[in-house]
Parts: sequence; C-alpha cells; structure tokens
Amino acid sequence: MMGRHHGRQTARHFGRPDLEYQAAVGSAAVLDRSHRSRLAVSGRAPVRMLAGVLTNSVPPPPGPSASGLLAGRTAYSAVLIPKGRMVTDLVVAWRGTREDRHGLWLHVPAAGRAPLAAHLRKFLPPRFAFVDDVTDATGTLTIAGPDAAGMVGAALGIASGELAALDADGCLLTGPPPDGVLVARLAEVRLPAFDILGDRAALARLGAELVRLGAAPTGMGVFETLRIEAGRPEFGLDMDDRTIPTEAGIDARAIDHRKGCYTGQEVIVRIRDRGHVNRHLRGLLLGDAPTPAPGTPLYSGTKAKPVGHATSAALSPAFGQTIALGFVRREVVPPAELRLGSPDGVAVAVRALGDGGWELQRGDLS
Repeated sequence: MMGRHHGRQTARHFGRPDLEYQAAVGSAAVLDRSHRSRLAVSGRAPVRMLAGVLTNSVPPPPGPSASGLLAGRTAYSAVLIPKGRMVTDLVVAWRGTREDRHGLWLHVPAAGRAPLAAHLRKFLPPRFAFVDDVTDATGTLTIAGPDAAGMVGAALGIASGELAALDADGCLLTGPPPDGVLVARLAEVRLPAFDILGDRAALARLGAELVRLGAAPTGMGVFETLRIEAGRPEFGLDMDDRTIPTEAGIDARAIDHRKGCYTGQEVIVRIRDRGHVNRHLRGLLLGDAPTPAPGTPLYSGTKAKPVGHATSAALSPAFGQTIALGFVRREVVPPAELRLGSPDGVAVAVRALGDGGWELQRGDLS
C-alpha cells in the first residue's frame, strides 16, 4: 500500500504490516527511506562553516579500521533560527577522508529539506562551503532487527562483528562516492538498526540482496511504530519550525554545550541556565482507543482549554495498546492523566520521555 510521507511517495506496507513488524523484531526488516533528503557539503572550509550553523559538533574525519574500511562517527544536530526555534534536525557524517575532499553528508528529514536549503543559502558563504542537493541521485536504505548486522555484513563483505560493535553514533564507509556507501548506526528505534546512504542504483541492488538474505521488505508504517515505541520525535510530525529543541527533549543528543557559537545559541544557553520551556514532548498511553489524528487536543479535568495535543500515534504490539507522542504544558508533571479530544474523552496516561525513551510505570505494558 502506497502513501505520502511529507509530500513524497512511500510504501506504507506490503500487505501484512503485522508480519513486517514481527520480522523487524524477530530477524530483520528492510525499507526504503529515500524520501529523506541528502545534501553534500564541500569546499574550502565546510566544517568551519557548518560549525556556525549546527547545534552539535561536526564529527572528526574517519580513519582506517582494522579491516581496512573507514570508521567514523555521525552527529545528530539541530539547525536553529536566532530565536532558538528549529529549521530542522539532521545527521551529519563524512563522505570520505578530509583529503579526498568529498565533504560531508547532511541527512535531512523530508520536511526539513526546503527550509534548510533556504537557511544554508543565507548563512553559508559559497566561497567557503558549497551545498549540493544530491537527494534525487542518492538514497537511504534502512534495515532494523537483531539479524541486521549479519545481513548487511554478508551483503557488503563486512565482518558482522565490526558492524555490531558500532555504538549509537558509529559508522563505516566502504569507499568514497559514487561507489562507496555509508553504513551508520540508527538511534531512532530501539532495535539494532542501520541507515545506508549511497548512490540510488547501488542501493537498489543492495536492497534486493538483503531481501535475498532474508530481510523482509517493510513499509514506513512499521518504522513509524518502532520510532514511537522508542520515544523519538520526527521533524514535520512531532517537531516543526515552532519547536525549541529543549521542548522536544532532543537537547542531550543534539546540542554540544562546549562548542563555539552557532545561530540560536543564546536562547538555548538562557533556557539551560536560568529558564524553562512552557511545554514538553511526552509519551501518551491510550489503551484501546483508536490512533488519534495529529493535533487532537488533550484536556486536564474539566478545564475547557486544552493543555496539549497529540503529534504522532501508532498501535503498538510492544506496549499492547495505542501509544502516541504529544506536547503537554509543563504544569502537567508525569506520571499524570489527561483526556483525549474533550474534557470527558478517553483517559490518557502521560509519561516522561528520557534520552533512553519512555519512562514507564509498573503495569504500563499490557
């Protein structure tokens, strides 16, 4: 079944989303996430120029691993306007060594593509850093599951132990573009998972090989369920251009408070040291309720004015119920109970989201 994800066509599922989910948690599932955008940043000083734009530090260039591949790190970051609100979030990684001058990847959610392009045109001087939108020529292949490392290793000729040993920000490069691919650990789901970036035709061949090795073709519906189960927000659904990173709970991962100046830093430091935000992204447990539409209001007691709203939702096999993410005013301190849709609507259990995901209470899992 096809659908649209932030304006780009994607597969929602391939007929049996329940079996696709079981494949992901039991073995491995592979999906095409090429709807995400990929920018290549190169030039005389791309790292120095990006440092003034990104909230996180650009990772150091990769170096040779024991097997002869290039081993490095990715960095999850946000891009902000001067008032501290988000342009987008993204992942930055090297496309090769510093010496080969292929520059860096910016792996960007589809909803962030246009605003980021406009922002970079404004803040990155082309004399020092050139931005090339390579979205149409490249792709993103995602594989998740306990057997993911073994299958990717078999398909690419990489020792599965080397892939399994990568931590949350680790990555390997099989070579420079256009022939090489970037294999990066993916932190958006709790399962072992990898994003693979490279030439679109090469990824099509790789995807077919992963399926031959036993990975189940999977649509975005299952990935969204896994993401919400992990408590990870997505830009364009749970975050937008009104969001401050602290509100969404991504500051621990996306902000390096030791780095030099970047656009929006003053607001972030003020919140960290002396202030607070008026709302927080929370986890919502909805029991047997249908999945709410984005924007469905949340109410406290008999108050007529909403105290929050749902942003994304899924029927979760792991939780045994409908779950959602949503913004809730800071006065509502988890664990708490709200009502969905109206003051007398379905009861909603509100839970905090930490850097490790949901902070559940005894009895939350069915």
